[in-house]
Amino acid sequence: MKSMAQLEYHYGLKIRIYPSDYQKQIIKVNSDASRFVYNEMVAIGKELWQLNRIKLSIDTVQDRIQQLKLRQNAKQMSNHFQFLEDKRIDSLAKANAIQNYHKAWNAFRKVHEAGVPKFHRKSYSWRYQTNCQYPKQKTAWLDNGTVCFEDRKHIVVPKLGRLRIKGAQRRLLDRQGETRIGTVTISKDAANRFFLSLQLASDTPFVPKLSRTNRQIGIDLNTENFLTASDGRTIANPRYYRTIKGKLAKAQRTLSRRQRRAKKEQRSLRESKNYQKQRLLVAKIHARVFDRRHDFLQRTSTALIKNQDLVVAEELRSKNLLKNHALAMSISDVGWRSFLGMLSYKADLYDRQFITVSPKNTTQTCHDCGFVMGSDGTEKLTLADREWICPQCHVHHIRDYNAALNILEKGLQKQQKA
Repeated sequence: MKSMAQLEYHYGLKIRIYPSDYQKQIIKVNSDASRFVYNEMVAIGKELWQLNRIKLSIDTVQDRIQQLKLRQNAKQMSNHFQFLEDKRIDSLAKANAIQNYHKAWNAFRKVHEAGVPKFHRKSYSWRYQTNCQYPKQKTAWLDNGTVCFEDRKHIVVPKLGRLRIKGAQRRLLDRQGETRIGTVTISKDAANRFFLSLQLASDTPFVPKLSRTNRQIGIDLNTENFLTASDGRTIANPRYYRTIKGKLAKAQRTLSRRQRRAKKEQRSLRESKNYQKQRLLVAKIHARVFDRRHDFLQRTSTALIKNQDLVVAEELRSKNLLKNHALAMSISDVGWRSFLGMLSYKADLYDRQFITVSPKNTTQTCHDCGFVMGSDGTEKLTLADREWICPQCHVHHIRDYNAALNILEKGLQKQQKA
């Protein structure tokens, strides 16, 4: 049987699950155990680093280093901490926590911006990972592993047993080719919703092959409209956060008031029922904004990728853009970084091409004659200038449409060079 890495096509699936009260307890226990193992690995790593800095051959120091190194695997850690031997805890959850610690170090070595592994704090969100195994099977299917679909509405997971699900794609379950399930992530968000995320792999594609459209498009992302395309189309900015921020602010004020009252009466916030009710209400408002934005971005990105052979966009750095306090809320609300990420992976999924280009002068350049505003004694366009006339060729431009044409032209030039 091929491993996940050896299979050609990969796919991610996230579905909503509805566990029973007992299953919720098991998820909580596994989440706590996974967090503890990860934090223990971080603590061991910090202590080993400090001991190795001492550079002493004292027997006690060397013995301590050997003890810590031996404890860096799931079995030895479980022997050291007996509560990790609880039968409700999935052994693969502990192994995945250790593996994630090593992955975090590898990510730091490759990209130093990621930072060294840090302690995971306790929160209202739960999460742990397990794996689908095929102990005696010669072929991998969606219904013959340790994690398997019983039918369209139920899935079986180790330790949890049978779970009711919602949102599993019927097309996926009706697949004819062999499909292997890899890492499985069980999670709960702050709004008390439970999800199951699956990594799938196969030698047959997960989506049908699309025919060529012979169309290319450049898109200019902005806060006035969500995007303006080089074919003249515009998509309005839905501004999901702005439409609900008044209701959210009122709910957060009530939450803050209940927090102050609980602290004044020296009650734990986790045991304060009124505080927890209001916290859940605030979390649900945030979740509603996120879900609406996520759905909008998914639909828009899918439509763009399916209907064009080439999509070109600006290479935006949201982290830098957020430093502009006047536009920070609008930029966060629009979700540009998530949108570009969706375009990237969907281009690979549907065998399309997605290119990002430098945003330098895409707004300031006249598409007809190439004149750049800010040169030859002219002033640069500001955000308030939505329309302008080129001082050299006197062509009237709509700012965003002109930028989209320049972005497409840059993308075609980059494609030819490649």
